[in-house]
Amino acid sequence: MHLIEVKDLYKIYNPGENEVRALDGISLTMDRGDFIVIVGQSGSGKSTLMNMLGLLDVPSSGEYYLDGENVSNMTDDQLSEIRNKQIGFIFQGFNLIPSLTAQGNVELPLVYRGMPAEQRHKLSVDALERVGLGHRLNHLPKQMSGGQQQRVAIARAVAARPPIILADEPTGNLDSHSGRDVMKILHQLNDEGRTVILITHDNGIAEQAKRVIRIQDGKVVEDYRNEHPKQP
Repeated sequence: MHLIEVKDLYKIYNPGENEVRALDGISLTMDRGDFIVIVGQSGSGKSTLMNMLGLLDVPSSGEYYLDGENVSNMTDDQLSEIRNKQIGFIFQGFNLIPSLTAQGNVELPLVYRGMPAEQRHKLSVDALERVGLGHRLNHLPKQMSGGQQQRVAIARAVAARPPIILADEPTGNLDSHSGRDVMKILHQLNDEGRTVILITHDNGIAEQAKRVIRIQDGKVVEDYRNEHPKQP
């Protein structure tokens, strides 16, 4: 059974003569443990697809099976529960809460899960140590560099150990050195069995993936496997 299967996915804005087909009949399968890069220019539909896969938006039509379960017709509450358990998100803009420390930011999704304080504390410290920030637990975002903030965002995404990591342009706001560090962490997570789906417009990052899906005008125009992915 595939981890992800989407069939005939459409997302249409302004239906009618001025309609915009952000997704135009996409069908894909993705398997556990894959490292997939979805690449495309701005406006290609890649972020819309990411929002569908992450259950942040619903398609105009089509079906989406996550772990064999049809999530296309679920309620917002059901979607949010699955999202919390299955998916860790990493965004280009970090999306950290300025008034919370690194540890506070990482603990926040665990609070939403209703996790006991002791367990939250352990998982958040573990996650920050994994990304090399064990010495920065009590620092606020403004006291950290962009690369460090993105590592906090990764720690937040992986603290609860979700099986799927969705990363939207995770190196987009970083210098090349910090970007490499972030990619190394994502590869380590993949080596441990996490499925990583990364959205980018950067062909250099696509070369590091096991599988590359190229999107243009809401359609898949290329889908291939890298026999020898480059190391970050």
